Amino acid sequence: MVDALKLKIKTLPFGTHAVECHLDESFFNLDEQIEVRRADVDVTLNVTRKSETTYRLEIACHGTVTIPCDRCLDDLDLPVDENYCLNVEQMGTELDDSNDELLIVPQDWRELDVAPIVRDTVLLAIPMTRCHESEDDCNADMLDMLDSHRVEAVPDDDDDNNNETTGTDPRWEALKKLKEQ
Repeated sequence: MVDALKLKIKTLPFGTHAVECHLDESFFNLDEQIEVRRADVDVTLNVTRKSETTYRLEIACHGTVTIPCDRCLDDLDLPVDENYCLNVEQMGTELDDSNDELLIVPQDWRELDVAPIVRDTVLLAIPMTRCHESEDDCNADMLDMLDSHRVEAVPDDDDDNNNETTGTDPRWEALKKLKEQ
């Protein structure tokens, strides 16, 4: 699976070549901090070699990933339908991935591992807040437990310094007196 995403760019013939693979949760949990419980993602990678040193990658990812809901921790299935295009240029001696549309790789690279690009393409499709659409879809027992631990009012750290009768901090009163003078 991951080997299919390692492109032998030096020996790739001119023209367009398609690479297809299926990704599961083991692919996403190799080195990422996000917990992907299940994954069923089909990837189609079209690689076009335009010249000796220029390539175009067209990545299409379709399927679903299952991650924990931020609210109730139950499984949350999210659709993945992402496309990403990237130009690759072989030049120089250093990798430069500072541009979203152009990846510059060293001239002496014989292989280009596209797996991190595919992984990022799918993971960036996952929203920052990952919750069921409504609380009705969440685990009711977990929501009840969260409600039982909810704090209604946070005590003020300066309670011992506050004036009990007026509810005003005496330091503010002293500043007001200075302002009036």
